[in-house]
Amino acid sequence: MPTKRSIFEEVGDTPKQTAAPGVIDRGGQGARGAIRVWLMALFALVVVMIVVGGLTRLTDSGLSITEWKPVTGAMPPMSDAAWAEEFDKYRAIPEYQLQNAGMSLAEFKVIYWWEWGHRQLGRVIGLVWAAGFLFFLATKKIPNGWTGRLIFIGALGGLQGFIGWWMVSSGLEEGMLDVASYRLAAHLGLAFVIFGFIAWYIYRLGRSQADILQARRSGDTGLARLSTALICVTFLQIVLGALVAGIDAGRAYPDWPLMAGGFLPPQPFDLVPIWRNFFEDDGLVQFVHRMVGYGLFLFGLFVWARARKSANGHTRRAYHLMMGMMVLQMVIGIVTVIHSAPWHIAISHQLGAVILWALVLYARFLAQYPIPQTIRGN
Repeated sequence: MPTKRSIFEEVGDTPKQTAAPGVIDRGGQGARGAIRVWLMALFALVVVMIVVGGLTRLTDSGLSITEWKPVTGAMPPMSDAAWAEEFDKYRAIPEYQLQNAGMSLAEFKVIYWWEWGHRQLGRVIGLVWAAGFLFFLATKKIPNGWTGRLIFIGALGGLQGFIGWWMVSSGLEEGMLDVASYRLAAHLGLAFVIFGFIAWYIYRLGRSQADILQARRSGDTGLARLSTALICVTFLQIVLGALVAGIDAGRAYPDWPLMAGGFLPPQPFDLVPIWRNFFEDDGLVQFVHRMVGYGLFLFGLFVWARARKSANGHTRRAYHLMMGMMVLQMVIGIVTVIHSAPWHIAISHQLGAVILWALVLYARFLAQYPIPQTIRGN
């Protein structure tokens, strides 16, 4: 029989029939913390991969390996004869014949090691993904609903390998000195897509499923929609940056804010058909990158101003960080142009894009899933 309660009994003293602490929250949640650490390792490797890829491009090393051997290519040349064979293959392509004729074997080894390291890092990322996924799958530690997401990351990584070779193969064709810029843009764009999904999953796994469901009810839908648009514009600017890098357009027109003394670069539409100018004319490609950069900055300011009205302090701080990085990235971009894109500044600009991408995604995440705060706003 239920016991009688005193009329003076405090409400907070009432015994409650609850499950053991954490039982509901742990149900089907798997090893969220361990999977998050594994994804953080992949996150770091992908960042390094993007930077190494940029340096490979800036050192003109990307065409030094003329074959795609996903398995046997993991071993570099181990003898003088093997090095001579690789060098002979390189001397047969247009880049050597039209640009690097007379290169010594020692000079070839420098660019070879850059490209080999880039490909080797890709293999390491694939192995880290496969080992982690198979372990968590075998031990049944994957949270409910996450198996498909983790497979998706691996599938994107596999696709990236194919696109990487598709990119390199374009530079081996007759008359080509570099890879096709649009293929380079596809390769870098997919790298940022992979990086973005890994970052988003890390953000989600950092909080319990119950917390995510609860937070969604207090999310700022309007701010989240604006931030989604900001993500799209940011991604567009990143891809346009890859087009600039693909034809070394960042080393042309080292004046700012004008280009060769005018708003538009000289003869921006000389190539026929006209669409080629948007991929192959260094002046127009740089001009478009500049204009979209200005648009991104202004739109970022608008979203930031909107985010300042958020009642959640964590969300406001995330947008402050995003806006601060956007300002810094724009400054680095201008410095890169003024100095004709030396490798150390250019790679800083690319790394800045990585950081900005992660911060835009994090701000968007908190707009949708705000962190609970006290009445004081902490």
